[in-house]
Amino acid sequence: MRSLAKSNKHFERAVRKLPLGVSSNFRYWGDKDTIYVDHGKGGRIWDIDGNEYIDYRLAYGPIILGYGDERVDDAARRGMDVGGVFALATELEYQVASRVSKMVPAAELVRFSNSGTEAVMAALRVARAHTGKDGHIAIEGGYHGVFTEVLWQSEVEDWDQEGEPELLPYGDGVPAVTKRLFHPVQLNDANQAEDVLKKHHNDIGAFLIEPIMGNCCSITANRQYLHDVRELCNRYDVMLIVDEVKTGFRVAKGGVQELFDFKADICTFAKAVGNGYPISIVAGREEVMRHIGDGVVHGGTFTGHSVSLAAADKTLEILDETDALQTIRDYGLELQQGLSKILNSRGIVHSFTGAPALMGMFFAEQAPSNYREWVHSDYEFYDTLAPELHEQGILVEPDSREPWFLCESHSKGCLDETLQKFEKAVDITMEKTSNAA
Repeated sequence: MRSLAKSNKHFERAVRKLPLGVSSNFRYWGDKDTIYVDHGKGGRIWDIDGNEYIDYRLAYGPIILGYGDERVDDAARRGMDVGGVFALATELEYQVASRVSKMVPAAELVRFSNSGTEAVMAALRVARAHTGKDGHIAIEGGYHGVFTEVLWQSEVEDWDQEGEPELLPYGDGVPAVTKRLFHPVQLNDANQAEDVLKKHHNDIGAFLIEPIMGNCCSITANRQYLHDVRELCNRYDVMLIVDEVKTGFRVAKGGVQELFDFKADICTFAKAVGNGYPISIVAGREEVMRHIGDGVVHGGTFTGHSVSLAAADKTLEILDETDALQTIRDYGLELQQGLSKILNSRGIVHSFTGAPALMGMFFAEQAPSNYREWVHSDYEFYDTLAPELHEQGILVEPDSREPWFLCESHSKGCLDETLQKFEKAVDITMEKTSNAA
C-alpha cells in the first residue's frame, strides 16, 4: 500500500502559506491525496515519500521527450551562459522562430511569451485589432487558459435540455461585462457555428478552437468540420485561432494543422515547445501579425529568456529532425493495443480518442463527439480506476476529462510494467464497482 505520509505532512505546512497548499488549483487533489514531487527522470517521477510512478500526466503535456532530457538540459545550460533576460533581443529568437515557421506553415511571423494563457491572450488581441470586432466564438468544453475573456462555460451538467444551457463564469472574480464577448458553440456542429455567425458576425472577430480538446479527454474535431469552420471564418471576416498549446509539436511536427490539412490565421503553442522550460508562442499570417508593434501591444519582461529559448531550440530540432514523434506514436499504439486486450478479456467496452501522444479513454463503444455528449457519458469506471492506478504506480489525472500524455522516454521499459499494473488496477476497480452496485 502506497504511503503519502510525507506529502500529507508537507500539505499541512504548505496550506498555511499557499491557497490549497499549491501554486495552481489543478494540483490540489484533496487534503490527503495531494502529491509533492521529489524529482523526475525520463517517463517517471518520484514523490517525497519515495513512491515511483510511470507518469502519463507529464505536467499536462510539456514533457515531450522525458524529464531531465540531457540534450535539452545541456542546451539550457548554454542558455544560462548567455545571461538570462536583458529586456533586449538575442539572435536565438530568430533561430527558434525560423524553426517554428518551417514546421508550421501558418506561422509566418512569431512572437514569444511564457505561458499558454499569455499566448492566447495575445492571439485574441491581435484578432480584435485585425477585424475591429471584440467578440469571439469558443467551443464548449474547450480550455484556453485562465484569463477573463475565456473563463465562461455552458452549464451543461444541470441543463434540462430546454433551450440553450446557461452561460456561467468559470469561478469567482470574472467580470460580468465580458460575458457578451463569449459565444459558445458545440464541437463538430458547423450548422450551429454558422447560425451564430449569421446573427453575430458583426460583433465576432475570432473563432477560438482546440481541434483536439486537451481538457476534455481529447475529444476531436472531424476533418470536415475544421474545413467548414475555415470557410465560415473566411466568409464572415473572422480570425480562426487554433489553440495548439497542448497539441503543438506533440501530435505531429506541424500539429493538428498538419493532421487535418488546414491553416489557422493565428495559432498558439506552449507545452511541448521547450520540454518543460517555460515558453509559449503566438504566430500567424504575416499581415495579421504585423499589427503587433503597429497598434497592438505585446511584450513581457521574461519573454525571450535565453534559457527557455535554448531549450526550445534543441527540443524543436529533435522533434523536427529525429524520429522522436514516431517513437511516441508507436508506443502509444502499442499501449492502446495492450490496454484493449486487458479490457476486452474482461468484457469492458471502451474506446480511445485524440492522437496516441495525447489520448483519451472512454468506457463506451463510441466516444463522445462534443462536450455535451461527454457530460452525459458514464465516466464512473474511470473515476474509480484512476486512484487505483496511482496506488499501483501509474500516474494519470484523476479527472476523467484529462487525456494521457506520452513522451519519447516511455518507450524505454515502461510498456510491460504499465500493462501489468493497469490489469491489476482494473480488477480492483471491477470488484469495487460491482460491490457498489
